[in-house]
Amino acid sequence: MRASDYAELYAVEDDLWWFEGMRAVTAALLDPVCAPGSDRMILDAGCGTGANLSWLARYAGAGRVVGIDAVATALRYCRQRGRRDLAQVSVTALPFAPHTFHLVTSFDVLSHLPDPGADERAIQEFHRVLRPGGIVFIRVAAHEWMRSEHDTALGTHRRYSLDDLTMKAGRAGLRVVRATYANGLLLPVAALQRHVLKRIGLGAGGSDVKPLPPGIRWLNGPFTWALRAEARLLRRPGVKLRAGLSAICIAERAPR
Repeated sequence: MRASDYAELYAVEDDLWWFEGMRAVTAALLDPVCAPGSDRMILDAGCGTGANLSWLARYAGAGRVVGIDAVATALRYCRQRGRRDLAQVSVTALPFAPHTFHLVTSFDVLSHLPDPGADERAIQEFHRVLRPGGIVFIRVAAHEWMRSEHDTALGTHRRYSLDDLTMKAGRAGLRVVRATYANGLLLPVAALQRHVLKRIGLGAGGSDVKPLPPGIRWLNGPFTWALRAEARLLRRPGVKLRAGLSAICIAERAPR
């Protein structure tokens, strides 16, 4: 990602429909296994410009939320948000002792690791630093057929099927608690925009992580509503979406 990509991410991460809606989806899936109110140590592995660090405090109680990222530019934006528990390191080599964290989150990070096998090394590291009974929440880009100019701009090296993601979590020694696709209601809209409109010159180039153009800014509300509706659906135990822009795996380190 370029410096301008981080600037755009920082500008929209608090209120763009995708971020706001996906936080609602995350809460719907995470609350049943990691209810707010307890004191926890939390790691956001690949924290980007840091909006989720503040949001994750709802699960930390009197504990701490630690953010790591491999890119110094991202961490500078985290500091502008007032975050201080930060480290510039790779998710494949975490500088923490085993059994440190109650919760590890990884939001759209594994897809961007360039080296073959790096995603599995990262998941193994998540397992290592989790306390027994701890939870890991992994979200990645889904469906290789959705690869587009957006992925090129953001440096997406791999898109996942849900089976592939859960298999890798299992190989790392984690027990999958729940797995689902997400952002399924808007998948047809994204496919149209990325595979049709952009190719005929009717869509903005590069990454989709940017403010909506003024003429269609009104869509922020309906798009947010769509993801919030999906979050309400996913609050029902056992509900699993069969397709979506994201694949999500929630897994547990075995209790002692």
